[in-house]
Amino acid sequence: MSSLPAEQRARLLDELSDAEAEALLFDWQFWARPSQLPPPGPWIAWLLQAGRGFGKTRTGAEWVRTEVEAGRRRRLALVAPTAADARDVMIEGESGILAISPPWCRPLYEPSKRRLTWPNGAQATTYSADEPNRLRGPQHDGAWADELGVWRHPEAWDMLMLGLRLGDDPRVVVTTTPKSVRTIRELRAASTTVITRGSTFDNADNLALPFLSFIVTRYKGTRLGRQELEGEMLDDAPGALWKRARIDELRAVKHPTLVRIVVGVDPATTSDEDSSETGIVVAGRGVDGQGYVLDDLSLQASPGEWAKAVMTAYNKFSADRVIGEANNGGDLVEFTIRTVDPNVSYAKVHAARGKQTRAEPIAALYEQGRVHHVGTFAALEDQMCTWTPGEVSPDRMDALVWALTELMLDAGAPLDPVTRERLKGASLYG
Repeated sequence: MSSLPAEQRARLLDELSDAEAEALLFDWQFWARPSQLPPPGPWIAWLLQAGRGFGKTRTGAEWVRTEVEAGRRRRLALVAPTAADARDVMIEGESGILAISPPWCRPLYEPSKRRLTWPNGAQATTYSADEPNRLRGPQHDGAWADELGVWRHPEAWDMLMLGLRLGDDPRVVVTTTPKSVRTIRELRAASTTVITRGSTFDNADNLALPFLSFIVTRYKGTRLGRQELEGEMLDDAPGALWKRARIDELRAVKHPTLVRIVVGVDPATTSDEDSSETGIVVAGRGVDGQGYVLDDLSLQASPGEWAKAVMTAYNKFSADRVIGEANNGGDLVEFTIRTVDPNVSYAKVHAARGKQTRAEPIAALYEQGRVHHVGTFAALEDQMCTWTPGEVSPDRMDALVWALTELMLDAGAPLDPVTRERLKGASLYG
């Protein structure tokens, strides 16, 4: 029908009964673009690597629904970067499973059990990639992994695949914006993986014109645009100070006892929709003298909002100090943070040297094997491995540089009382 002339198609649609029209409304084979339909062949993993707005979520949800209704899947895992993502995007989102399911085959959702149950008895359980151990043990015959490129713990993927062992034909669909992380690189290289690529513009007919105009103006032709819009997986930029392979080599699952923890802040100077993000990176120095990147909490927000985010990180990690750049807003950064907590330990740093001069010693620490990322921080690592000296340095990377400079390059400073207390009874992996 979709190949018919518009007038003939309209006439046929008008002739449908209410029941036929409703059935057609939920017929994914009719509505989907060819790139949104499962590829043929005996694959284990279908990697749908596409730009934002392509329709990845709808594709994943429809694959789950189709497999369940056909009786090919009885126990599925739905894995997202966080528990909130699994609920808000995969289940309850505008293109999630509940929204795309027809009334006659709508699953029962039990949030407290993290479970969907279909009328035919098939079940799907949601998991957060932030909790890899929840995937240790459960078995599945199908899985939908969303935004694999930003999972912080690569072992979550390993646990998922080790449990994908029920039935004769277990399969997983991966819907993600491409990120050059090890998990995706290895998945792409596997002979059992089929890859579908797509761009934001493939779905232009279903996207708001203001959105398209904005992203084309701002991002088309840029490295970020090639990744986020065109669905292209970018490697390290020539001349970049950091290399993904080295970050991967040094990545850690856990950290030793930390003698110091700081929160590095690179604030945005404006708070409108065109503003840069405020970089917020938490890092620590271990009893082994090594640096550990613990979290990247950067966000686009008003000064009041990012100040609260900084203090949340400060308290969550029991940090010793917040490090902020005085040149970017002067004392305003300290003032803004102290409006949230007047007693915060704060140190301002002055960017007396150029961006390259500040970043190079930190990049050298990575080359020496002295800094480890505890988990994966895709957006931060993208900035590190695509920034080249001479460009405007990005927010997350700047926050990282401030934090590690304080911890690793000024490490000879006397220990404060909080640090001395943390050292008492410290073991290498306490």
